[in-house]
Amino acid sequence: MEILPFLMFFGLVVFVLTGFPVAFSIGAMALLFGVPTLGLNWLPMWVLNVWNIMSNFLLVAVPLFVFMGVMLERSGLAEDLLETMGILLGRVPGSMAIAVTAMGAILAASTGIIGATVVTMTVLALPTMLRRGYSPQLATGTICAAGTLGQIIPPSIVLLLLASIANDPSVSVGKLFFAAFFPGWMLAGLYMVYIFFFALRNPEKAPAIPLSERQIPPLKLGLRVLRSLFPPFFLILAVLGSIFFGIASPTEAAGVGAFAATLLAALNRRLNWTVLRDVMLATVRFTSMVFIILVGAQAFRTVFWNLRGETVLREFFLGLQLEPWAILAVIMVVLFVLGFFLDFIEITFIHFPILIPIVKALGIDPLWFTVLVAINLQTSFLTPPFGFALFYLKGAAPPEVELRHVYRGIIPFVIIQLLGLAIVILFPQIALWLPKFL
Repeated sequence: MEILPFLMFFGLVVFVLTGFPVAFSIGAMALLFGVPTLGLNWLPMWVLNVWNIMSNFLLVAVPLFVFMGVMLERSGLAEDLLETMGILLGRVPGSMAIAVTAMGAILAASTGIIGATVVTMTVLALPTMLRRGYSPQLATGTICAAGTLGQIIPPSIVLLLLASIANDPSVSVGKLFFAAFFPGWMLAGLYMVYIFFFALRNPEKAPAIPLSERQIPPLKLGLRVLRSLFPPFFLILAVLGSIFFGIASPTEAAGVGAFAATLLAALNRRLNWTVLRDVMLATVRFTSMVFIILVGAQAFRTVFWNLRGETVLREFFLGLQLEPWAILAVIMVVLFVLGFFLDFIEITFIHFPILIPIVKALGIDPLWFTVLVAINLQTSFLTPPFGFALFYLKGAAPPEVELRHVYRGIIPFVIIQLLGLAIVILFPQIALWLPKFL
């Protein structure tokens, strides 16, 4: 019986690698192992678990945040933001790449939709960067890395899902949002530092914007900055500010954000029935995908729990007789490797619920651990062969950009992400200071 939980994990990886849909792969493994070993007795428990999760009011925020992100992407904010940031940073070596990173961080704090952010920045920035002489590796790597900041910078759908799955008062959505705030912006800062020094050493691969293109009268520049930066900061304040000041719960704040994004689209004269229909359809598709996977993951977890899988794993880790730091390092390495083959949603729904009781038994702060998991999962968007950000970019990139350029370009940024993860591990207060202060 003790080997069956490990066989379930192995079978799931095999199913996913064969290209079988993830949601049905998870459910298939539950049936293949649950029916022969447990009969049909586990089905009522599975239905009850699904009902308990679906009745969680917190998950109402998922479609609202998705709606907010897609609507903001249609509002035309990204184009104005990129041009303005490029002008402000024009003198700095690698200014376009730094501007893309800054835009990715601001969009992450405004939308949190990784696919939309990567595609938008690819369409707007990549042709311009290539035309200015940027190396394809740096340009593609910067866009992919900046686009994935929505994974960790709140409001993030991943953080919302992790908080709901943790089911622990110490890992509430509000606390998790504020715990991830500084680590997310720290990662953006590390990206910029790397780009700056890369441009200093290789100016021909990351040239600055010519002086003639950034000579704008101060008053006109000030108005342009105000027009470009006010909308995203207004949205950030509407969402995070309402949580910070206790005005709204995270779910209510998501509703505020969805309304504010719609208002911004209307003010930019981008809102019409066609846009509204497309935004709603995109919201339904993403939300349906998440919840279908959630139902399959609950079936998998129910069988796994009845096969004593969580107990076997906990006894395995505790039986290693290692320090909690060493076990934490093993868990982080395992999650990083899983990110090469599995999507962040599968890892969030299947592996995180199994790991959270283990780290509690080890005396590790669950809030800090959840932030570490979120940072680790961000690399799953960049690591081949199934890094979704890579394929989002390649699908929207000009024909001269090859997949090998993308793969080479993301290597430094994956290393930077691992460096950021190590920094948060060594200095937990980077994540824990703000929630404790608030």
